[in-house]
Amino acid sequence: MAEHWIKGQSWTINGRFLAQRMTGVQRYAHEIVSALDNILADASNPASTPMRLVLPPGVKTKPSLSKIVIFQTRVGSGHPWDQCVLPFYEGEGVLSLGNFGPVIARRHIVCIHDANTFILPESYSRAFRLAYRTLLPLVGKCARRVATVSRFSADMLVKHGICRAEKIFVAPNGHEHVLRWDARRAQIPLLGKLRRPYVLLLGSTAKHKNIEIIFKQAEALDRAGIEIVVAGGAFSIFSTSTPIASRPNIHHVGFVGDDELAALYEGALCLVFPSKTEGFGIPPLEAMAKGCPVISSNAASLIDVGGDAVLYVDPDDGDQWRETIIGLAGNGDLRASLSSKGRQRAALFSWRHSAELYLDEMERLASSMASHAMRRKITERRGRSASSV
Repeated sequence: MAEHWIKGQSWTINGRFLAQRMTGVQRYAHEIVSALDNILADASNPASTPMRLVLPPGVKTKPSLSKIVIFQTRVGSGHPWDQCVLPFYEGEGVLSLGNFGPVIARRHIVCIHDANTFILPESYSRAFRLAYRTLLPLVGKCARRVATVSRFSADMLVKHGICRAEKIFVAPNGHEHVLRWDARRAQIPLLGKLRRPYVLLLGSTAKHKNIEIIFKQAEALDRAGIEIVVAGGAFSIFSTSTPIASRPNIHHVGFVGDDELAALYEGALCLVFPSKTEGFGIPPLEAMAKGCPVISSNAASLIDVGGDAVLYVDPDDGDQWRETIIGLAGNGDLRASLSSKGRQRAALFSWRHSAELYLDEMERLASSMASHAMRRKITERRGRSASSV
């Protein structure tokens, strides 16, 4: 859609996520915006809330939207853009989907994905930890409504004083983006060279991702005829990362695109996900949607995501990780059962449904503000009438 400003009232979506590297948070924002646009374009849907996606000047690649207008500002970047530029484009309110947004917005809905910097602060760099532990409670206090991605995250936001329980609603991640991926377009030379089954280890080398517990099982897995393929890498927001393991059966492919990730999921014996804390945990959901069996940590939100479609292991029990992986490798019936259950489980998580929750909240806020304004006008009118008697 052509870039221009809309006169009149509309909700503003904070587009700063488009200037950031793609992680789970940015994936969430992309998919919610796309789903909102599809809802607004649906002729059978009564939703009539106009929206505009406001971007900082550094954004080069813009999403293709049919109903949500895109507007790019001329100055600012990062948190200062959130606080000093975006409020001028508030309109009916601001929707921020990436943890932060303008604290001075009159009507602000923000998605705070997790409280991980409070739960495992040692996993993050000092600067990042300090920023999040300072700013998240401020944003949570000032926002009218706070979304998060799981009941576990909601409980943690309350426990760590980020916001009050009555402000929170849960709008989980969805699975539909995985259905657009095509493994046939993938280019991963390693997959053509492997002659033995592999487990996929996906995630950054941050301490809370706990991938070292799997590296410690590499020798035993090698003896059992199992390779380990590691996708992902380090981010500057984290503290000292897990050392990169080096063994003949450990293969690092680095950051991969969506089609490559589809190929990795589809070819894997299973996804292993030993994380110690997650606000949601989108890799297990993506794996389930692709029919890839999952062995996951039993920590945080992960059981809520996987239900009975996943095998669970204590994140610190290396022996159990090894035995569960080897046991699954030798049980084709169990793999087939997990694959089928996983697809069914993944279908329960929908971007469109979560987008509808946001739309409901926007309309509810607008309605309550309109009612408040009407009551104020009536009160003022009565006051004028009384003073004239």
